[in-house]
Amino acid sequence: MDTVNLSLSDNALPGGSAAELAASLAAPAATDHFDELRGAASPSPGADAPSRTPGAPAPLAAPWQGFFTHLGQDGLRDLNRRSAQLQRQIRDNGVTYNVYADTSGPQRPWSLDLFPFIIQPHDWRQIEAGVLQRMRLLEQVLTDVYGPQRLLAEGLLPPALVQGHPSYLREMHGAPPAAGPRLHVAAFDLARGPDGLWWVVSQSTEAPSGLGYLLENRIAISRLFPQAFQGLQVQRLAATYRALIDNLKQLSSAGADAHIALLTPGPFNETYFEHAYLARYLGITLVEGSDLTVRDQHVYLRTLRGLEPVHGLLKRLDDPFLDPLELRADSRLGVPGLLQAIRAGNVLVANAPGAGFLESAALLGFLPALSRHLTGEKLQLPALPTWWCGEHAAMQDALPRLHHSVIKPTYVGSRTHGSFHAVLGRSQSRRQLDEWVGRILRDGNAHTVQSYLPLSQMPTWQPDAGDQPEAGHIVPRSVLLRVYAVSDGAQSWRVLPGGLARIASADAGVASMQRGGGSADVWVMTDGEVDRSTLLPAQASRSSLVHGKRVVTSRAAENLFWLGRYTERSENTIRLARLTLECLNGEDQSSAPLLAWLSQLGVRNGLVLADVPLAGQARRVFERALVANLSADVGSGSVGFNLRATRQAASSVRERLSQEQWRLIGRADAEFTQRCAEQSADQDFSTNRALLALEAASMHMAAMTGAQTDRMTRDDGWRLLSVGRHIERLGFLAHAMAVAFETGAVQNEAGFEALVSLFDSTITFHAQYQQRRDIPALLDLLVLDRDNPRSLAWVAQSLNNRLAKLAVGTADSLDALGLKVPDPGHWPLATLSQPVAPLGDGILPDHSVLVAQLEQCSATAYRLSDRIGTLYFTHSGEDKLSIGA
Repeated sequence: MDTVNLSLSDNALPGGSAAELAASLAAPAATDHFDELRGAASPSPGADAPSRTPGAPAPLAAPWQGFFTHLGQDGLRDLNRRSAQLQRQIRDNGVTYNVYADTSGPQRPWSLDLFPFIIQPHDWRQIEAGVLQRMRLLEQVLTDVYGPQRLLAEGLLPPALVQGHPSYLREMHGAPPAAGPRLHVAAFDLARGPDGLWWVVSQSTEAPSGLGYLLENRIAISRLFPQAFQGLQVQRLAATYRALIDNLKQLSSAGADAHIALLTPGPFNETYFEHAYLARYLGITLVEGSDLTVRDQHVYLRTLRGLEPVHGLLKRLDDPFLDPLELRADSRLGVPGLLQAIRAGNVLVANAPGAGFLESAALLGFLPALSRHLTGEKLQLPALPTWWCGEHAAMQDALPRLHHSVIKPTYVGSRTHGSFHAVLGRSQSRRQLDEWVGRILRDGNAHTVQSYLPLSQMPTWQPDAGDQPEAGHIVPRSVLLRVYAVSDGAQSWRVLPGGLARIASADAGVASMQRGGGSADVWVMTDGEVDRSTLLPAQASRSSLVHGKRVVTSRAAENLFWLGRYTERSENTIRLARLTLECLNGEDQSSAPLLAWLSQLGVRNGLVLADVPLAGQARRVFERALVANLSADVGSGSVGFNLRATRQAASSVRERLSQEQWRLIGRADAEFTQRCAEQSADQDFSTNRALLALEAASMHMAAMTGAQTDRMTRDDGWRLLSVGRHIERLGFLAHAMAVAFETGAVQNEAGFEALVSLFDSTITFHAQYQQRRDIPALLDLLVLDRDNPRSLAWVAQSLNNRLAKLAVGTADSLDALGLKVPDPGHWPLATLSQPVAPLGDGILPDHSVLVAQLEQCSATAYRLSDRIGTLYFTHSGEDKLSIGA
């Protein structure tokens, strides 16, 4: 494909407007492809349009002229900076599309091009009318298939494409929806042919994806080109989203006060980012199957305050996984009994289960006749010619066309039918095509043939990697447009004035995100007034406001609890690693009690493996092992492991975290991992580099804990996050002090100072006690002082206060925890600081009473963690061992 280098130095741009310059610098679309930039099919090589000077570039289409005019020459020079800003925003916002087969890892940044896909008003009117017509037709087909089945009886639909399709659910036959239509959201993939006409390529009706990603695309691109966005009269999106959610509430049994939830497969799903993003945008609860339960044919949400009714579900889970009692028994993603609740009409589900068979490419060939039969109308938006090879005549017609067609599976992803990735006939050799003919002859039902259409090509921006910061390419790429229709009434729909443009990669002829493709924002221009509606309702009932404040699911609460624990554990291990490395290279590096204390804590907290010689035996070996293990991932509680665990816990509650907080968590993990990887690659295990990495991670942790303290709502979820942090802090600090007294490290100056430093109280101690180094002063500040947030008394008091507030109003009181955290603030100082036995020459003072109390405090904290899990998360009667125990 031709590309044109765009070098935008001050002396490189000739005269002319920005639109004329873009026209001269942008490569034309490939031959026989519609050129979106110029609004016409690309001519054959060497052919010039008669209406312009030979060799002169074709003028831009009117929308693109307007776009580049608003951009201006300065804007053209600025494209690389905007592209870098866009990529940084995508990365910082954590926008991902997870590809299971991607060897680079499960988290893949979302690919978004700098330029939007622009649709003119007259094109949009055609698309809108055709999509609405198809929605009405598909709804009628669903109503018949799950009702009287006249279309099957009259031979207008082959049973193999309905009852033989794995997405047809016999369990739902005869069960009308709770209210309204069966189809609330549907997506249609459209392509523009060389003649400029639009064609339907496929449709998605089971759980259409993309509604969240296109929102992120819109926000990102409109901010980069605000003048063009305003000047081109681009229609807004919020009104359509509001119509969808308002309609779901109105159709549900509770009306405007209905509790609507978005059902997601969970954080390992490829599109989980958009599930969390969409739930937050719509103001609905994000739930997994394990969050829900069915009682008396009604659906309830498990929360810390008990069961709350759910009146509607926006489903992002594939139908076979919805109910393990009636569908796939191996599903761990669904809700047992959900289908029965749906059949009873007690929960509204969008879309109704069983709509997946409409996605079969084979069905496209039957829709024109169905439209004439059911509505008496000809389809305004045609689909590409499609042949289902289960019909002998269609198969005989399709086989000679394989080279110029796309071979698609009839039953995509089926476990019982043959399924495969769609292939372009022109990409196959003669022998491969013969093999396809054999497969089709053996199993025609499983194969569908669709005409190949050269996709239109839109301009994309590709920055150069050279020395010139302003150099780049305007490159044409094939594009597929996905548009969405959503319900806005009992039997009415509207088309979202935008969509998701999917861009094919340079080496692919198919626009697919799973094959490395990208995306673009879709700007729909309007001749009329721009709808500036927002999601803010005109008024909200008091009950809905109170309801919105109370919902904290047990799963979200558990993830928040472990987010708190891993945040504190990360901070503790960072501080301990820094302290250990500094002491091993300090003035008292040969102090046996100090080395014994650091060794025990290092092994206990996973900084070094148990088989590594202790620091007192081989100090440098111990130090090198600690540095090498900083980011270990397996069999370790290393700093890197804890940071990754923090990020994983946070990813499961993305909808509750601000963008800034999520960025902090991701950046802390990524930067520390990168620093450690670079040090390992260089075979450099120097302490200085390790300390720099730990210092940077410590700064990230300070910002992260500050965000948790000051930027989260004080609901039950936050209280459990705080409880998790306090449990971890109490267990860690109490044990660290106990070991310091057991080993005698606290009896010498270096160990004394190290313990105070581990408690992060050095400045406070010296300001309060000057140069004293006695045990009573240490215990007063680190154990008894209720004003020191690092003292055991403060931590225990805060922990008890959080638990007390958490228990108020719940079915289970604080007494049900069965444990009360000891309050070190009531421990008598004289008893704590007084040795049990008198001192003799060379004999360490016996602080066994203090050590026993400290160990009891630490053990109680971890037992409390187990009881909280039993009471609030698993709702079981058996304790499970805490990871931190």
